[in-house]
Amino acid sequence: MANNDVENGEEVFVDAAEEVCGMDLSTAMEEARLACSYFFNNRFEEARTLMRPWAHKSMYHGLGYGTFMYLQAIMTFDPKDIETAIETLKQSVEVCNRFRRKNTIGESLGKMVKKVDYNSFTKEEIHAELCYAECLLLRAVLTFMEDETLISFLKGGMKIRACYQSYKECWYILEGRDWSKDADKMHFESGVRMGVGAFNLMISQLPQKILKLLEFVGFSGNKSCQSLGLSELERGFHLEGSLRRVLCALVLLGYHLIATYVLGTSEGDLVMAQTILDDHLKLYPNGAWFLFFAARLEYVKGNFDLAIEKYTTSLNSQNEWRQFHHLCYWELMWCCIMSAQFKEGEEYADKLLQESKWSKATYAYQKASCMCMRMDELTPAEKQELSETMRSIPGLKQRIAGKSLPVEKFAVKKSLRFFAQGERLCLSALELIYAWNGIKILAKKYENIEKIYSIIERELRRLEKIRADNRSEYYYDDYLLANLLKGSCLAYMNSPLQAEECFKFIVSNEKKIKEDTYLVPNALLELGLLLLRANDLEQSRIILEHAKNNYKGYSLESRLHFRVHATLNKISTLQKGSQSVGSNPMDSYPSISRSPSPCHSKTSGTTNGTGPHLKPTKNGKSISTHP
Repeated sequence: MANNDVENGEEVFVDAAEEVCGMDLSTAMEEARLACSYFFNNRFEEARTLMRPWAHKSMYHGLGYGTFMYLQAIMTFDPKDIETAIETLKQSVEVCNRFRRKNTIGESLGKMVKKVDYNSFTKEEIHAELCYAECLLLRAVLTFMEDETLISFLKGGMKIRACYQSYKECWYILEGRDWSKDADKMHFESGVRMGVGAFNLMISQLPQKILKLLEFVGFSGNKSCQSLGLSELERGFHLEGSLRRVLCALVLLGYHLIATYVLGTSEGDLVMAQTILDDHLKLYPNGAWFLFFAARLEYVKGNFDLAIEKYTTSLNSQNEWRQFHHLCYWELMWCCIMSAQFKEGEEYADKLLQESKWSKATYAYQKASCMCMRMDELTPAEKQELSETMRSIPGLKQRIAGKSLPVEKFAVKKSLRFFAQGERLCLSALELIYAWNGIKILAKKYENIEKIYSIIERELRRLEKIRADNRSEYYYDDYLLANLLKGSCLAYMNSPLQAEECFKFIVSNEKKIKEDTYLVPNALLELGLLLLRANDLEQSRIILEHAKNNYKGYSLESRLHFRVHATLNKISTLQKGSQSVGSNPMDSYPSISRSPSPCHSKTSGTTNGTGPHLKPTKNGKSISTHP
């Protein structure tokens, strides 16, 4: 019997003489490369068909087929697709296990006292270790998605830990093996750098309370390492011709163009994103994924009209995966909302409501919120449709991955509010822009943020004209929401003192809020960001800690915690200075190293170290686009 390492928190022993696949490793990697080419050229079914027959025998076929099923599951969120993907990846993990290094108990104990000779590992064994880590990571993510029970969390946590240990072993193999006669080194290296980089990047984005939960199941990482994660991914991307280079590219694009903006944690490196797109659009000129990211790049630059054109091109590039169309509809909806084309935004939200299974309550509310922005021009039939849409939202709320989505809870609460205050909502679509951290994108072009600011000012004037004896019980909820939106715009329009007044006004009127308690901690967050821009680090930290620790149970709380976590990390780094990075990225998680943000200035044009910031101007004044 032989030790087969750790999975699900237990030692697994497998017969070392177990029969394995007859396909040679080089052929398997070549077919995986071909399947990858099919996939990114929109030939999705051909990619799956190539991987499927050998998925139960070959590690690379198992990994490839499992990855395709994983992507389908996360795009649809259909419980059947999730279950199928979990079973497929479970099989993939078992296949990889059959090829992994089989150590006797004596050899395992010997590893504790002497250095491992990684040159004694066969090529199949080292690639199996890498494929095992990748399959286990995908399976762990799906385990978290499957349900909300503690057992599910513990299972997922143990798989994450096993994945972490496996990537750590892969790193040691990369560093300790003689690669001088191995032409396939770049394929292994790109996989290690992709996994280590993605792992570090993922950990760097998690709030402290989630890291503590991971420590409970034995995970040893305790600090974030954004810069190291990005560095490893970029090194993997620069390995020309390597098997996992395209995956490094996708993770980098996803981080720089989506994660940083959705989580509101930092500014993406748009120059790096453009470099990746220029390279991969030559390889896959009609590939839906890279056309999608090209559109997303224009979106985060604030070029909404151009983004709409490119999303439409991506949408029309393939018809096999309808779920991908839904991603494009989602982005097109936001382009329209951000450019105040509320009628068009409503139409895309309705497409999602009719076709997508992900979150119909969210889609229904987005459609209704766009209609609310056009309340004065709605026909009687449209007003009836608006009422029916709002009334349907509570019944559309569902449990995805075993739990209710925070955005659905928010939508239900707002739909009830719509009827409680006479079938009207205040700045509902602009409130969604703020909730999805869209203000910083608006600020990339002065004309974009100016258009939204004028809508906010018009609504404030309407509210201020309402006599005190005619004000509803939700009057201050609406009025303070308008002030939060106004202040957020002013903060990016070189008016920090006016922005500060808006945020302080919200905090001072906290007791007048009936329902929208989320306004106060978000106003404190914005005050903390203003102080950070002014380089008052200690006062910024105090206010952010107050926002994090003294307000609980409000709408979209986790979104605020992601932003607070990232900002406090930045402040800590600025106060203490950058810490050195260990030689092994899997052994330590040093604090994020970022250059200090410049003090607020009307003429500042510097960057913060994570990539260039676009600094559009209006009448000689620049717009600050970073905290």
